[in-house]
Amino acid sequence: MYDLIIIGSGVAGMTAGIYASRREMKTLIIGKQLGGQLIWASEIENYPGFETINSFDLINRIKEQTVKLGVEFKDDEVQEIKKTPEETFILYTAKENFEAKTVIIAMGLSPRRLAVQGEVEFSGKGVSYCANCDGPFYRDKTIAVVGGGNSALDAAEMLSKIAKQVYLVHRNESFKAFDVLVDEVTKRPNIKILYKTELKEISGNQKVEKIKIFNKEENKDSEIILDAVFIEAGRIAATDLVADFVERSGRNQIIVNSMMETRTPGLFAAGDVVDSEFKQISIATGLATIAALSAYQYLQLKTENIKK
Repeated sequence: MYDLIIIGSGVAGMTAGIYASRREMKTLIIGKQLGGQLIWASEIENYPGFETINSFDLINRIKEQTVKLGVEFKDDEVQEIKKTPEETFILYTAKENFEAKTVIIAMGLSPRRLAVQGEVEFSGKGVSYCANCDGPFYRDKTIAVVGGGNSALDAAEMLSKIAKQVYLVHRNESFKAFDVLVDEVTKRPNIKILYKTELKEISGNQKVEKIKIFNKEENKDSEIILDAVFIEAGRIAATDLVADFVERSGRNQIIVNSMMETRTPGLFAAGDVVDSEFKQISIATGLATIAALSAYQYLQLKTENIKK
């Protein structure tokens, strides 16, 4: 029996683990991707205390701190949650199950798929959703980045330092990204920006070899021979796992109160999966801190009520 199980091993999940363990709560973190969405960034320049820090360095520092405090980690994926008559939670993975008095949902957001032909077939074979993870495999190669937000421009900028040629495929005529990123990308000589262009198909034999694109302004298709496609089309909340326990917004993000409580007593949420306007590392860690302290307070009040 755990006092707290946290679903998600990103920055929010690990932060919650730190604060829970400091309250002497027996804590387990279950997650498949250590660092969560932070692994999709390269250099972090807006985290307090660091002028700049590599994302993997920050992840490892937080993980090391969390482990030293006694938090357990499980590299797995929760597939089902049930609540017992005793008001505890049972979390099921493919091979085992765990029981907890409280749960924090900190699973973050997942990459949005484009649903184009070849995307699923070539996933892991040239199609990637993580430039930071897979970019080094394509040194001196030709690649495409699809998207027009901060994550797409950040990926294109980072990959331009590795790849021979980067095509930035964007369906609109302007970017929805920070001006500093736009300026940096437009200055890179090996980044070619394809405005008003949509990705239509990804093809190859055993791996990605080319893409078909459609230029809306010229109203014509064309092909680009390349080695990889990095899809940066935004993130979505995959919260069906807890649909029976929480209220969700139109974006499927979890609605909580100021204490990070959901509509189910003992179940909390934190990080980017929460329905908040802004998504930043510092915000995620702050929400996770509140969630952990709220979970501790919940257990304390429950214990007091039992004694009465």
